[in-house]
Amino acid sequence: MLILLGLILAGNSAGCSRLFGGGQGLEGPADGSGAEGAAENGSGSNENKDSGPADSGHGGTGGPEGQGQGISGTDGYPEGQGQGISGADGYPEGQGQGISGADGQPKGQGSPGTDGRPEGQGSLGTDGLPGAGGPSGGDRGDGFPYTWNRGRGADIRLPESYDYRKTGRAPQIGNQGSLGTCWAFASLTALESSLLPTDRETFAVDHMTMHNSFLLGQDEGGEYTMSMAYLLAWQGPVPESEDPYGDGYSPDNLKPSKHVQEIQVLGPKDYDAVKRAVYLKGGVQSSLFTSMRDYESESVYYNRETNSYCYIGNEQPNHDSVIVGWDDNFPKENFNMELEGDGAFICTNSWGEDFGEQGYFYVSYYDSNIGVHNIVYTGVEPVDNYKKIYQSDLCGWVGQIGYGQDQAWFANTYRAGKGEELAAAGFYATDKDTEYEIYVARNLPEAGSRGMERALNDRTAVVRGKLANAGYYTVPLKEKIRLDDNEKFAIIIKIKTPGTVHPVAIEYDAGDGIAQVDLSDGEGYLSHNGSVWEHVEETQKCNLCLKAYTD
Repeated sequence: MLILLGLILAGNSAGCSRLFGGGQGLEGPADGSGAEGAAENGSGSNENKDSGPADSGHGGTGGPEGQGQGISGTDGYPEGQGQGISGADGYPEGQGQGISGADGQPKGQGSPGTDGRPEGQGSLGTDGLPGAGGPSGGDRGDGFPYTWNRGRGADIRLPESYDYRKTGRAPQIGNQGSLGTCWAFASLTALESSLLPTDRETFAVDHMTMHNSFLLGQDEGGEYTMSMAYLLAWQGPVPESEDPYGDGYSPDNLKPSKHVQEIQVLGPKDYDAVKRAVYLKGGVQSSLFTSMRDYESESVYYNRETNSYCYIGNEQPNHDSVIVGWDDNFPKENFNMELEGDGAFICTNSWGEDFGEQGYFYVSYYDSNIGVHNIVYTGVEPVDNYKKIYQSDLCGWVGQIGYGQDQAWFANTYRAGKGEELAAAGFYATDKDTEYEIYVARNLPEAGSRGMERALNDRTAVVRGKLANAGYYTVPLKEKIRLDDNEKFAIIIKIKTPGTVHPVAIEYDAGDGIAQVDLSDGEGYLSHNGSVWEHVEETQKCNLCLKAYTD
């Protein structure tokens, strides 16, 4: 049986929320090989609505069916449940809140060469983030000194305080006005910060919110898996100068100025991982609950004199912000309630520079929601990195599917153009410590042919590895494969994600009117053993989240 779950959003004027959907069961093939389930991920920002994909949760993460954060019980919820699953937070059973489903995410990313990632992007083991090159200090040419840490590794000792404003890495502060676009402002601010200080960009929120593959208006909110889908499909980002915010119009046919190839989802309340991501990579998009709608709003949780915020309670997140620093010694007395200890994250908001300290504010470590849902952009590349992307999942990670166990095989088929070389595959790890093996099958017959199963099984192994965190990863092949003109080929992945029962990310129509899913643009196959395959567009009414990149 396949169980498909729904989606949450975030976003009226100053907030971010999500919509949780219900579930429906679909029977698999009579031979018992049918996929057993899919759960939705999500995070949302539908200001002062609920936010996030059903069975998914806020903050960008969806998770194994009926699981969500807290799968392993480390956050106080029983195994296999997670926040929201048991109904303790007001959501129906089987929903839950987070994409990654478990507790924290793994640490490290494998050694260079063994996980298919370029040298310098693995083996950091203890910080949960791949390595990267970049300057370690100097002057940007405007007299502003900066310190950049990308060349450093897992042996770093984090300082007690760190602030992008003091290191030349402060992103531009936006103002969402009366629209429900905090989710997009947060996503693009986090993306922009990952490029600083060497590359200062401002990306178009209007384009992200009006040229994606979803059916929501700018006043209806959104969630960060929508941001991920838009960016990973190369629909954006585009420069703000080409599509200015707030005019109600977004031009067609704009081209992305960057290609996003990797986005990591960090574990809930893993403050060390969040700090390391901020220090080494870029701002971390996270979320909180607020009753405020703009910079003029008052709230019992916000101290306007100290620009500090703390909410402790059971309300779900409804607003997205970006963590760009921290101060372990920020006094607890600065908050409007009695707290156990000092410490706060430094965050950007999207209410303009009249809010807080010119758009920045402090969120207590003891806030109930900050640091629960976290994403960081760890792979942003020039647009000439690959010549072409093959994909059938423009709505991205809407749910998950599998056979009631932590391992499955999945494949997408595509038809090559002229003179192409297969260079890389892209897919989601739906939880931590995901192991993968990538294969390629060539010269495939047409869909429905009796020879398809035999052709998928006649495959060649090309790369294998292990991924520390949940998220989306582009894995280069060790050697590019020259494809014949008009050749039909398949990327095949064997995936194992401990603790999950539906390890494969899928796109499907949850029936909530949010995702604009086209089942005619893909030809995907799923298997429990790598030998017996089902055509998922026909049997499960979904597309597999598995892309191919060619040169």
